[in-house]
Amino acid sequence: MPSICRMHSNLLIFIWRRKLSFLLLASGLILLGLWTWAILVDTTKALPAFTQQTDRQPSEANYQHVHIIQKLIAQANRVLRAERQKDNIEQASPPAQRLLGNVRFVRPTQAKKAPLPLAESFLFEQERLKILEQQQRQRNAGMEELNANAEDDRMLSSAERQTQYEHELQRMGVPTVAGIGPDGPRAPAERLVHLDLKGAPPKLSFLKQLLPVLRALGATGLLIEYEDMFPYSGALQPLAAHNAYKESELKDFLESAWVEHGLSVMPLVQTFGHLEYALKLSEFEQLRELPESPQSICPSRPQSMALLEQMLTQVIELHMRPSANATPSTPELPIKFTHLHIGCDEVQRMGECALCRQRMRSEILLTHVISLAHFVRRRWPQLQVVIWDDMLRDMTLSELQNSQIGSYVEPMVWVYANDIYHFIQPQLWDTYSKVFPSAWAASAYKGAFGESLLVPPLQQHLENNIRWLAVIAKEGGRFAKGFRGLALTGWQRYDHFAVLCELLPVGMPSLMTSLSTVSKGYFSTNPRDNELLRVLRCVFQPDSRRSGHPWLELHPNAHHSQLFAVCSYPGHLVFKYALRLYDKLVEVGAYLHQTRDHSAWLSDYNVRHNYSSPLRVHELTVRTPMLIEELRAMARESQQLLWEVYDEHTVSEFVEQHIYPSITALHQQLGSGQVLLQRRTWPQRPLPLSLELRQDMGLITLEQQHQPPH
Repeated sequence: MPSICRMHSNLLIFIWRRKLSFLLLASGLILLGLWTWAILVDTTKALPAFTQQTDRQPSEANYQHVHIIQKLIAQANRVLRAERQKDNIEQASPPAQRLLGNVRFVRPTQAKKAPLPLAESFLFEQERLKILEQQQRQRNAGMEELNANAEDDRMLSSAERQTQYEHELQRMGVPTVAGIGPDGPRAPAERLVHLDLKGAPPKLSFLKQLLPVLRALGATGLLIEYEDMFPYSGALQPLAAHNAYKESELKDFLESAWVEHGLSVMPLVQTFGHLEYALKLSEFEQLRELPESPQSICPSRPQSMALLEQMLTQVIELHMRPSANATPSTPELPIKFTHLHIGCDEVQRMGECALCRQRMRSEILLTHVISLAHFVRRRWPQLQVVIWDDMLRDMTLSELQNSQIGSYVEPMVWVYANDIYHFIQPQLWDTYSKVFPSAWAASAYKGAFGESLLVPPLQQHLENNIRWLAVIAKEGGRFAKGFRGLALTGWQRYDHFAVLCELLPVGMPSLMTSLSTVSKGYFSTNPRDNELLRVLRCVFQPDSRRSGHPWLELHPNAHHSQLFAVCSYPGHLVFKYALRLYDKLVEVGAYLHQTRDHSAWLSDYNVRHNYSSPLRVHELTVRTPMLIEELRAMARESQQLLWEVYDEHTVSEFVEQHIYPSITALHQQLGSGQVLLQRRTWPQRPLPLSLELRQDMGLITLEQQHQPPH
């Protein structure tokens, strides 16, 4: 037992004498581990995946790690200094003696320690200095690169910057137009978004959701085409559709547009052509230019002008009438209402009735437009009148100047194709500038490339808008007051009798992309500088520098970019549904085309003669029931999604227009196949040609060929 105690005492004495060595060893191991960790972190920053991110600005986390290592080194140095000072004091003082009875205990003499070398007196001081030096080099390198990039930007000419910009546009699939870029002309002063409400009115609750988005993307106003959605009253009540907006709800929407979002309102009322919604009715049938066509009104009848004046009066007064929130100090509807659009485009039947036939077409149009504008300006002098320009394009300069139409209206020049100068040539711009002090331009974000499209071609609409920016910049100087602005039109039907084209929610990606572009004056390739990404709600932040791919990719044969399929915005569920429906309809169409037109066993010939192979017919129709059920499921889904935006009438029309025809075609194909499968015996060839078919095609038999002529 005593030997064990002595062993423990000797061990403790040994540890006590070597305490500084153990402390140095432990500190060294700890700092060696931290130093290894710092090297790994520093090496990680140099990996290729993070090169672009760390070249300009080192990561904050890495600097924090280096700072922690420096603090630990400093703490270790303080501990070592304290131990050295303590040892020096103990060496300077005499050994302590303890008395226990008559026995004197002398503290064992410790071996004299050699002084620490100078390099060890500041533990890892060289390593600490290396860290500081490396950190400073990284900072200097980042600053040098930033300065170099800035110097490169300053040294690049405007043409070189434009070349780089156009190269990036090509990578993204965005159309490039000469002269349009960051160094190009300014954006149009006014950017109007056209809302075409005829026959398919979106719920005002949905339109209210659009207002902050449109404002954030740079819109300054709304161009609202009501047609039969306006709440006409009195003698004009038949003009309003059964699902027209209510007056109180419409006023609330208009007030919200200006008061909450600063958007002006320009109503659009057709007053010459495109009056089908009025002239189709028996009450106004006698006002048609031609009895068989309700497209245009006869301007030579006094009753025609009376009807149009009543229509304009009701629309104007609703936009100026006191609102539900009006006060004695603000009696009028608080909206910005400075312009009225009276249409007058595409007057297809003009000067053909007995009353109009005696006058020139140009005289009829100019007289009618000036009479309407004079009526508006006389009663509401604060309003400016706007018309579409297409009916003026074939008139001579003298005809326009002699009529003095430039004192009454402002033309809105519309072209939705990409080659704007094909329709509005420089000579016509010169003519317009000599007649009108200013003009408007009109592009399109949907409803321009097909009467019944389901999804608008985004790239084509974007190019149309970018080309209009170039035309406005080039031709604006011709006009004394320049261009007023640009209206982005989005048509819902090509006319009152046409079926639906692209729905408003489905056109939102095209609208947002084009609007953000015209509001800036060019398409910004920098994701941090493009207002589009500030409006979209994405689960990730698109950044081409990290992914290596452009944050927006457009393709000529695609309707959209993947960006709009993964981000959220008003109407995004309807847009994504429309993409799936489009793909399904393409699949069904290809299936029907293959089985009916390319197949040798289910063609019209096989069906007419009830003559085919049952095995082949079964193979060709086996998928049909499944496709019918998939389309039925998509029809039910469309009801759930579209009810958030439209009423039941528009939803029903959409389903009947886009889904029902494919279901009907599948049922017909399935029915034809079932008839072919029921047959068990077949006649010998050749198969006879039916008499009805022979008569329809005007064919004659061999006997008729040999008969002598009568």
